[in-house]
Amino acid sequence: MDTKTTTEKTGENADAAATAEAAAPVEEKAAIALDKQDAEQAKEQDAERETEPAAALAGADADEAEDGDEDDELLAEAAPSSAGIGGAAAAVVSAALGAVALTGTWTGKVVSERETLLGQIKTSGSGTPAQQISEIYGDAWHSTALVNGVFALIALLVAVLVLVLPGRPAWVRSVAVAGAVLGGLGLLLSVGTYFDLFLSLPTAGS
Repeated sequence: MDTKTTTEKTGENADAAATAEAAAPVEEKAAIALDKQDAEQAKEQDAERETEPAAALAGADADEAEDGDEDDELLAEAAPSSAGIGGAAAAVVSAALGAVALTGTWTGKVVSERETLLGQIKTSGSGTPAQQISEIYGDAWHSTALVNGVFALIALLVAVLVLVLPGRPAWVRSVAVAGAVLGGLGLLLSVGTYFDLFLSLPTAGS
């Protein structure tokens, strides 16, 4: 009886030891698998942490690029409007100067009266009729033609500048053309008057 009981206990202990030995590798494998999962999760978390600043920087760069594009668009919209206003103003100024060159200016009148006064002073008491005509009337007419010619030349140059620059509306170009025509006509008349091409000075015997 004792021998059988001892044998049975010994067999049970052997089975238990074998079961324990068989279970040990399973537990070790499970622990290794858990360690691997933890390591993978840690790597994923680290990768996410590394990609988050990069994504934030990329988003910030994209926002800055969008802001820069918007600023460029605003500047591009503002530049043509300012250029259009300047071109329109220049066209109107050229037309006004051309008209003034044809009709005469206050400056030309003042210069003419000054030349008349100087001629009277120079020829008072001793001047011949021919000298009086030249000094009193001829110089005054020539001075008026010179002043009007300067205004006509400025009108012509401003009109040509407006026409040469691109991107001008049709009405601005039309006004500039009118200014160029008036300026050219005024310049032609002023040159002819200054050099006595249209009307010569009268002589004392006429």
